[in-house]
Amino acid sequence: MPRTYVAPFEASIEIDAPPSAVWEVLADQRRMAAFSAETYKQGFIGTPLRKGTVSVNLNKRKAALWPTVSRYVEVVPERRLAFRVIGPGATWSYDLEPTADGGTLVTERRRLAHDQATFASIVTARLLLGGVKRHDDELLQGMNETLAQLKAEVEQA
Repeated sequence: MPRTYVAPFEASIEIDAPPSAVWEVLADQRRMAAFSAETYKQGFIGTPLRKGTVSVNLNKRKAALWPTVSRYVEVVPERRLAFRVIGPGATWSYDLEPTADGGTLVTERRRLAHDQATFASIVTARLLLGGVKRHDDELLQGMNETLAQLKAEVEQA
């Protein structure tokens, strides 16, 4: 099967709080099941969260459930959080940048290794998720929803 190019994508939101307040919520990755449209359950090997921490995840979309395992590859307090999903080779990251007015610009990104979908991810996307393009569209929508949930949680505190 030929490799499929998958462009990286990202979403951003400005939160009316300093990076320290955003980090406090973001670094508690156990909350992602509440923020993410696709993350259903998570368990962690290694605490506190640091480079090398492993998460075992159960993802859900409609009736489809599938497991993933991720390893945190960057944990820079108040600046960057990134993890790599083993298998599809997707790296998900959150970058925090202070804004001039005391807020934080948060950018979530998803990038596949070499911008290529793996055979397993193509098959999974085609069989369970309506195809790579459709799933990527849903992931981008989910990123915006996740960031909106993060903003609401931080600004509520």
